[in-house]
Amino acid sequence: MRIGFISTRLNGTDGVSLEVGKWARVLRRMGHELFFCAGELGGYARDGMLIPQLHFKHQSIIALSQRAFGANAEPDGEKLCDEIYAMADELRAPLRHFIRSNRLDLIIVQNALTIPMNLPLGVCLTGLIAELGISTIAHHHDFFWERQRYQTNAILDLLDTSFPAKLPTIQHVTINTIAQQRLKARRGIDSIVIPNVHDFATPPPGIDSYNQDLREALGLSDGDLFILQPTRVIQRKGIEMAIELVHRLQLPGSHLFITHRADDEGLDYWHWLQHEARTMRVDMQLIDYLIGTERAKLNGHKVYSLWDAYPHADLVTYPSIYEGFGNALLEAIYFKRLIVVNRYPVYNADIRPLGFEFIELDGFVDNAAVEKTRELLKDPEQVRAMAERNYAIAQEHFSLEVLEARLRELLANC
Repeated sequence: MRIGFISTRLNGTDGVSLEVGKWARVLRRMGHELFFCAGELGGYARDGMLIPQLHFKHQSIIALSQRAFGANAEPDGEKLCDEIYAMADELRAPLRHFIRSNRLDLIIVQNALTIPMNLPLGVCLTGLIAELGISTIAHHHDFFWERQRYQTNAILDLLDTSFPAKLPTIQHVTINTIAQQRLKARRGIDSIVIPNVHDFATPPPGIDSYNQDLREALGLSDGDLFILQPTRVIQRKGIEMAIELVHRLQLPGSHLFITHRADDEGLDYWHWLQHEARTMRVDMQLIDYLIGTERAKLNGHKVYSLWDAYPHADLVTYPSIYEGFGNALLEAIYFKRLIVVNRYPVYNADIRPLGFEFIELDGFVDNAAVEKTRELLKDPEQVRAMAERNYAIAQEHFSLEVLEARLRELLANC
């Protein structure tokens, strides 16, 4: 089949872009031909069709979102909807061209019919799918009703029409059982659950000639503790719990490194975290300038991939308050790291029952978690045994082979 992916952004190390890369890899392995369209492209999607207005950071889209959501949202929903539909009409021709020029049999819409970060795009896709009658898989990572920032608005009818759209040619995929149940209860839409996955059949890469100097690049000395927070800097990541844990460990030479960008949802949270870290005397550093999607040279300095960071980490913190699933958690398991995880809802529903062994938080850093972390940092053999058991569980439930079986089910209905 000729399959096209459509999203706001297909580049970088955000969860959606990473997961699309895995889907693309499996679909190509199955013999399908793939095409990409987004407002930002890179990596596996670099040769796709770029439509800048699809990006949620396009100035026109930012301005529209600021008027649609939050405490300062416009009360006149009808006027705003008229503007959204007008902008959606402008997107229809280039998206129709992407579908027709590539003679697509199927489109896979990645989160653009799920979370209203680009309102005109969701509206446009709803109309275009209905117009063309094209087979569609809508892959849902984050619904608008799961995000506080979208709760205050005057366009609920529009949101309930397009986020997600309910059309006969659309098959819906959710990434956890909670989202599946809420989609059915709220919209009467059935979906199949396909969790985030990872290539557990391939052993994890280690320290090599390229990444062996990463600790040095970060200014670490022998014996320093490398604590990795492999996420973006947004409030739902709960990074304040990582700061408090590092503070309470009271281990000399501890350094907390955050790998991803801090500007996806504004900088207020990052500035607050900086204040908290200074107050607690925790060395916290944002290293997004050093960590990219892949290895590269940029402005004369070496850029490492995220996978270069994991082998060096003594501890991975994942204290998220909410996650659609947990890409970074699977990666930390893959690299057999010692992991601290907060018991976010999807973790409790779909991951914890499988028997993984982590240091767990329950919304705050308690004494038991601090003591367990200290003990395990001194016991590499126990950490190694835990990591091996975690790897085996993840390979059984979250592998590319599991993804391939689920995709075959979906494609059989197209």
